[in-house]
Amino acid sequence: MAPPPMSLARKIWNRSRNLLPVQGFFFDRPLVLLQSDDWGRVGLRDREGFDALGSAGLSLGEHPYDLYTLETAEDLSALSQFLKRHRDATGRPACLGMNFLTANLDFARMADEDFRQIHLRPITEGLPDHWQRPGLFEAYREGIDAGVFYPALHGSTHFCRKAIERQLAAGGERAALLRTLWKAGTPYIHWRMPWIGYEYWDPELPADERFLSADVQASLIGSAVGIFAKFFATLPRSACAPGYRANRDTHRAWAQHGVRVAQNGTGTFTPPHLDDFGILHLYRSMDFEPALGEELAANACLRKAGEYFAKGLPFVVSMHSINFHSSVKDFRSRTLTLLDEFLSALETKYPDFLYLHDGDLSDLVQSGAYAAESRSAQVAVSKRRFTRNSVVQR
Repeated sequence: MAPPPMSLARKIWNRSRNLLPVQGFFFDRPLVLLQSDDWGRVGLRDREGFDALGSAGLSLGEHPYDLYTLETAEDLSALSQFLKRHRDATGRPACLGMNFLTANLDFARMADEDFRQIHLRPITEGLPDHWQRPGLFEAYREGIDAGVFYPALHGSTHFCRKAIERQLAAGGERAALLRTLWKAGTPYIHWRMPWIGYEYWDPELPADERFLSADVQASLIGSAVGIFAKFFATLPRSACAPGYRANRDTHRAWAQHGVRVAQNGTGTFTPPHLDDFGILHLYRSMDFEPALGEELAANACLRKAGEYFAKGLPFVVSMHSINFHSSVKDFRSRTLTLLDEFLSALETKYPDFLYLHDGDLSDLVQSGAYAAESRSAQVAVSKRRFTRNSVVQR
């Protein structure tokens, strides 16, 4: 069957856009950004959840994400103190960009309806029932006030609600797995059920239909921004779509709600550049995921950073919140040890480098300067044209 005319037109437009020159931004000194996803999202409900799922016949431990839980105030305190110890050429501490999900499943309300439909609980109303994290929300804000955490938007949920609702309606093994997890206070374990997709992307539809419509995305993003603004008392300036699944409709909706930076995944040496909506696109340079068992030698990470600096590109380190969790398995200790080795090596080899967050880089390309408390640093920004098809694959 031939695709609908609009779909075909969109395909042609997307292909042609890759051949159009885009103006990228390049920098005369090393810049380092740390970006991290999944903050505020509950997972395995600690040891109690582990035991409940085991009793229900689900064997956990095959994959690190079986043990994804939720950060604690102690995790954040250790991370905050770690970041404060690492300083750039101006003496400014390292800052972690934290992409937050603004809602979790309301398990108690769903249980009252025998888990037949989804209900969400925004983080402004606290965590789901039976989830205990004393001091967590205060720890977020303390790190933000200290300048070592930078909140950004991930979405309302990580999963595609439409995809899950379709599985609930169909019944069968998938619906049974969902209800088993929900009864234990766990929303999902993605590697076991990739059919849940990502918030704006439904994986089991035809390729041209996987992204949710522009209107639906706009509604979801508007709701998430509203909760974010209430929780953090500020609008998000940066956003990263769950699973990096974003399209032009996503970017349009972000721009309409004040987002100025779009975070994209690893894979290319793509320079930062502005899109048609005035959003600055940043591309992650390296996945730093000790929780997933990766071998991350400081010298190898340093060589990779040098490749980006030599091209005049910022080095954007990607890591997920699981790397800092400790309540079921201590992922945090190994992560901080390896990250300390890497950042210390960076600080030694590149004494003129700067720690920036997404908002800083947006200010830098727009005005040539960024506000870092009372500190100032000279960074020359140049512009060069490139085409997306000419970007060198890593």
